[in-house]
Amino acid sequence: MADTKPDPKAVLAFVKEHNIQILDLRFTDLPGLWHHVSYPIAQLSESSFEEGFGMDGSSIRGWAAIHESDMLLIPDPAKYVLDPFTEVPTLVMVCDVIDPVTKQRYDRDPRYIAKKAEMYLASTGLADTAYFGAEAEFFIFDNVRFDQNEHEGYYFIDAEEGRWNSGRAENNLGYRPRYKEGYFPVPPTDHYQDLRTEMALTMQGCGLTVECHHHEVATGGQTEIDLKFDSLLKSADGMMLYKYIVRNVANQYGKTVTFMPKPLFQDNGSGMHCHQSLWQAGKPLFAGDGYAGLSQMALWYIGGLIKHGPALSAIIAPTTNSYKRLVPGFEAPVNLAYSRRNRSAACRIPMYSASPKAKRVEFRPPDPSCNPYLAFSAMLMAGLDGIENKIDPGQPLDKDIYDLGPEELAKVPSMPGSLESALDHLARDYQFLLKGDVFTEEMLNTYIDYKREKEVNAMRLRPHPYEFQMYYDI
Repeated sequence: MADTKPDPKAVLAFVKEHNIQILDLRFTDLPGLWHHVSYPIAQLSESSFEEGFGMDGSSIRGWAAIHESDMLLIPDPAKYVLDPFTEVPTLVMVCDVIDPVTKQRYDRDPRYIAKKAEMYLASTGLADTAYFGAEAEFFIFDNVRFDQNEHEGYYFIDAEEGRWNSGRAENNLGYRPRYKEGYFPVPPTDHYQDLRTEMALTMQGCGLTVECHHHEVATGGQTEIDLKFDSLLKSADGMMLYKYIVRNVANQYGKTVTFMPKPLFQDNGSGMHCHQSLWQAGKPLFAGDGYAGLSQMALWYIGGLIKHGPALSAIIAPTTNSYKRLVPGFEAPVNLAYSRRNRSAACRIPMYSASPKAKRVEFRPPDPSCNPYLAFSAMLMAGLDGIENKIDPGQPLDKDIYDLGPEELAKVPSMPGSLESALDHLARDYQFLLKGDVFTEEMLNTYIDYKREKEVNAMRLRPHPYEFQMYYDI
C-alpha cells in the first residue's frame, strides 16, 4: 500500500499508469472488519479528496442511528494499492469517515481514533512517535461448518494438518504436527510453506514489509507472518491489509483462514503479541540502564499497561472466544506482570539484541480478533498514563509461574476470565482513554453496549453442545 505524502495528483497518475477501471473505498467498523463500496474510476477526481463519497452508516455495526445515517467517505491520498485479487484493475483506497452536516471527523471511526492517539502523543511532548509491531497468528483450515438454531448447535473443522479424523477420503495421518508440537517443523510436516510464501510475497507486492513467516505451535495449519514495526496508524492500516491478503490468498487455494483466538480445543490459541516503543526525534526512549536495559520511561509505560490491563482486555481481547485462550495454567499471558524471559507474563522485554533501537515492550495478551486501530490506541493511552502518573510496575516476574506458591501467586494480578468481566472493568476504568478526546465516553458506551448485547448475552442465551454431554442424563 502506497505510503507517501498525500498527493491526489499522484493517485490520479497511478490510475492512468495502471489502466485502473474501478475505485474501491475501504473503511472499518467498530468490531474491526473492513467494508467496501466500488465506483467506476471516472468518479474519482481531485475534488473527491475533499468532497468525498456518500454512504449510509446506519447498517454498519456500532455506527450511526437510522436518523443520522448519512456519512461521507474521504479517500486518503497517502493510502492506496492495486488490488492483487480482482480480475479488473481496481484501486483500493483507505478512507476517513466524515459527518456531512458538521464536516467533522466521525468519532466512531476507528481510524480517526488512531489518528487522535498519535496527535495526543505529540501534544504531551513525551515523544513524537509510537511504534507498534504486531505478530498476528491465524489458522488455515480446509473447510469449516457451523450452525446454531433453535434445535441444534455444532461446528466441524476439516484441516489438512489436523490429527483428528479428517472429512476427506484419504485420511492419511502421516506428516501432521502433533498437538502443541507445530513449532518450526520442515515440510512435509509443515504443509503450508508455499502458501505462506505466497501470502508474504503478496503482502510485499502491496507495500508491506514482511520480516518472516513460519508454522506456529498448534496443529491445523496455525501460522504466523510478522510485519516490520511502524508508527501506530500505519501499523493498524497494515494489519487490515494483512488480514485481507491472508484471507484471499487462502481462498484462492480453496482454504479458509480464521483469526479466532481459540478455534481448536486442547491446542494452542492464536495471539497477536504487540511490540511497542516510544521515540523522539529519531531516538529510542525505552533504552536505559534499568531492568533488562529499560529506561525509567519504559518501566512507567509498563506500569500503565499493567494497571489498566483488565480494562484494556475488553478492547485487545474483545471476543467471548478470546477468554478460551486467556486461561491460567496453559502458558497464556494472563499474569499482569513483566519479565525478560517469562512468557506467561503480560509484558515481556525481548532480549534478542543489545541495540537501544531494539529495546521495546512486548504486550502479549492481545489477540488477532481485535480492531487494530482501537487496540493500538488503547495500549498507547494506557502506557502514556503510566508515564504521566509515574506508575510503578512492581517487581519483575522472573520465576517460573508454576513454581510460585499460592500466597506468592495471589499477589500477581491477572487478566479477566471472561469478556463480561473485561467489559465491567472497562466500564469502571476508562478515564485514561478520554485524554485528548482520543476515545469519547459516547463511543465507549456504544462499544460496551454492543459487546454486551450482541456477544455476551447472545452467547449466554444459547445451550452449549458440551452441556448435553455433561447434563443430559442428570
